[in-house]
Amino acid sequence: MRNAPSKEWLSATPRHTANHKDRTKMASKDDIRSSRRLYRRGLAAEQLEEAGNLIARHGTEWAAKVSGGSPATFAIYVGVAHEPPTRPLIAALHDAGHRILLPVCEAGRRLSWVYWTPETAFVRSDFAPIDEPEGERLDDAVVAGAAGIFMPATAVDRDGNRIGQGGGYYDRLLAGLDSSGGRPPTIAVVYDDDVLPSGTIPAEAFDRPVPAALTPSGIVQLGGGS
Repeated sequence: MRNAPSKEWLSATPRHTANHKDRTKMASKDDIRSSRRLYRRGLAAEQLEEAGNLIARHGTEWAAKVSGGSPATFAIYVGVAHEPPTRPLIAALHDAGHRILLPVCEAGRRLSWVYWTPETAFVRSDFAPIDEPEGERLDDAVVAGAAGIFMPATAVDRDGNRIGQGGGYYDRLLAGLDSSGGRPPTIAVVYDDDVLPSGTIPAEAFDRPVPAALTPSGIVQLGGGS
């Protein structure tokens, strides 16, 4: 079930760019991605801060649930620009005693993973316009052993279909984990209005659904995923 929404967040969130009527007309992933990016660019700094704090609260609750309340390892990412802020969640997970894995983009649109601490330095990626953590790079096996994965997404729909940034990095990760039967609990981090009605996002053979979304208003259970 979705937790009770934050009145402050809902009242501050621009709605005119994301009504359900418009969403159902979006025929392609590129159109949906462009629409959601436009919406996100309209969020003010105070809205981003509030969203980050709420995502941290709900995300740490989800982490406690899937880890059985014990310290564990979680794969996550650093939200940049107008993406849902994840730095407060990363800090909260660390404060709760969890270990943090952050991704590094590799050739072939694949990811490696680095354990993060507050002392971790960041350098510019060779393959994406982002900063990435320095440290020993580990393969996907380390994620298979994690308690959960917090995934980036531009949008999800109620069926569990997900749109990322278009690189396919996480679809490849999930495909490998699914083929080995080792996918940990997975949740996509989005804003409330990025959760679209069922049937909105075109699903392709290589797409990997997700079972839940983490939003500023709480956890949204989706129809797909595992």
